[in-house]
Amino acid sequence: MPKNSNHVDFVAAKSALNGDDFALANCIRALSIDAVNAANSGHPGAPMGMADAATVLFKNHLKFDAFAPDWADRDRFVLSNGHASMLLYSLLHLTGYKDMTIDQVRNFRQAGALTAGHPEFGHAGGIETTTGPLGQGIAAAVGMALAEKALAAEFGSDVVNHKTYVMLGDGCLQEGIGQEAISFAGHLGLGKLIVLYDDNEITIDGATSVSFSEDIPARFTACGWHVQSCDGHDHAALDAAITAAKNETDKPSLIAMKTVIGFGSPNKAGSASSHGSPLGEAEGQLAKETLGWTSAPFEIPADLAQQWRDIGARGAADRSAWEERLNAHPQAAEFKRRMSGVLPTGFDQAVADARAALFANPQKVATRKASQIALETLTEAVPEMIGGSADLTGSNLTRVPAVDSQFTRDTAGRYIGYGVREFAMGAAMNGMNNHGGLIPYGGTFMVFSDYVRNAIRLSALMEVGTIYVMTHDSIGLGEDGPTHQPVEHLASLRAMPNLNVFRPADAVEALECWDIAVRSRKTPSLLALSRQGVPQLRTQDTGENLSAKGAYVIRQFGDTRDLTILATGTEVEIAVKAAEALHANGHGVAVVSMPSWELFDAQPAEYRAEVLGSAPRIAVEAAAKFGWTRYVATEDDVIGMTTFGASAPIDALYQQFGITADAIIARANALLG
Repeated sequence: MPKNSNHVDFVAAKSALNGDDFALANCIRALSIDAVNAANSGHPGAPMGMADAATVLFKNHLKFDAFAPDWADRDRFVLSNGHASMLLYSLLHLTGYKDMTIDQVRNFRQAGALTAGHPEFGHAGGIETTTGPLGQGIAAAVGMALAEKALAAEFGSDVVNHKTYVMLGDGCLQEGIGQEAISFAGHLGLGKLIVLYDDNEITIDGATSVSFSEDIPARFTACGWHVQSCDGHDHAALDAAITAAKNETDKPSLIAMKTVIGFGSPNKAGSASSHGSPLGEAEGQLAKETLGWTSAPFEIPADLAQQWRDIGARGAADRSAWEERLNAHPQAAEFKRRMSGVLPTGFDQAVADARAALFANPQKVATRKASQIALETLTEAVPEMIGGSADLTGSNLTRVPAVDSQFTRDTAGRYIGYGVREFAMGAAMNGMNNHGGLIPYGGTFMVFSDYVRNAIRLSALMEVGTIYVMTHDSIGLGEDGPTHQPVEHLASLRAMPNLNVFRPADAVEALECWDIAVRSRKTPSLLALSRQGVPQLRTQDTGENLSAKGAYVIRQFGDTRDLTILATGTEVEIAVKAAEALHANGHGVAVVSMPSWELFDAQPAEYRAEVLGSAPRIAVEAAAKFGWTRYVATEDDVIGMTTFGASAPIDALYQQFGITADAIIARANALLG
């Protein structure tokens, strides 16, 4: 295969320009070529193009200690264009992260390896968040920068003073969430957020001109960012740009780096053919020859390996000094508790007191209001809780006295106004969880869970306990009409692994669901909450969190059970009314409240059988019927929605769509004969 002489000359010029550090970058390129070729799968082009910037960042600027990956005050590094994962894995291996061995690199994309096709949070030290769905990395990084600012305001810069660096490509900027994140970060003036943009003019479909033509530096400037441009293969220029970005404290920074995708490949550099396919053995060998690389596959020359290990150990002295400062800090114990994820010792008592208050003074309120009542206690007891809403605070009721200070560019308060940016809100909250030290919750309407869904999915995939407050949970929101009335959303969300979907029936269940959500640091929670008021159905305190079982018998009418009515949320009240009428006609009826399918399905078989009983069952929920046949015989036994909603007052809508006590009674009579 003949070489492209122009690219060979270009590489030679950059080699001469960068001196000895060029070989450090080539370590990344060689490992990326080898791993992708060995897997016969992956994306070699971006790691090869970004290797120079990564080398300069890790060698000269990034504050980290490869031998202490969880150092709380390390700089965070996020690879937002996660398909370039071999860039990150190469860096982690070269700098000496213990679990990123050469065998892990050799087994890139193979079963059981830590080196998944896209970086997965929790798989290995140094992977700060899961990336791959483009744009979510930069949005999570915004959350990390928010967390840094919030914790620094509370504990001081001696303990919390680090930056968040992001590498991203054109795809992250084309995705809508990317713009949401950029706009939000600029508005808040997150000066410790630094983005390195891999401007290589290539997408999967070919040149970016196919679909993308805006002036990216101008876009960032318009959003309030500090903006620079430089040659992404000039180490001195990159070093100067990163230094200038670090010195900018009032604005987040963008460094637009002009790069060549597949740098070093004489026949595939600068083209889409190097984006998402292996170079192949022949072209890989030509690329190494062009780069001046003579080592065997997966081998790093000893002198270069030592230089990289020295880079990985460079932060040890800073970390040691930081640990001394932390141990001498008057809030050391509290900071360590926060970062370890352990709840305050007073949390259990706070929940118990809140329960006692509800039973002493039963509340007839919308469950969104019940949620706010619960938050008033929990946020006081748990100072790491940080709230917010996507421009719906007055509707979501997520703001309470303890979480009332507004997060602004000047003050890091406990309440974040995300604006109409639902997706970025979810991803930023994930980033706060990735960072550690905070428990974020954020609200929007249930129908807009569609907008934030992929961030919810990453919460579940990463096993981080982000809390989503979704109000206006059914046709019960009324006059706003079908565009705002969620119908299929509960079924869709219940299908997601490792997500607890809660639909509480009253104020007691709302508190119990919040109790579970705050404790669940490995499983995200979504609270589906009503606009309309419901009575407090639980009036006797057994001292047990019954919602933690997912479902339980909330009412038993009669000594026998001829029928079981299953319901969630505001429809539990309707089920109770129907059961009372059926009992008056001589039937024994149990009403089961099911605030969480997920928690119920996790209970022992004996408990589930006891709750469900052997009698015929009817399910009631003001949402799509889909999924309920796991608990009832057929969809004919589900009192629910088969169409979208309509615009009308609440009572009229429940009558129109047949979600009534009369409809339950009619179906019960058909079953009971």
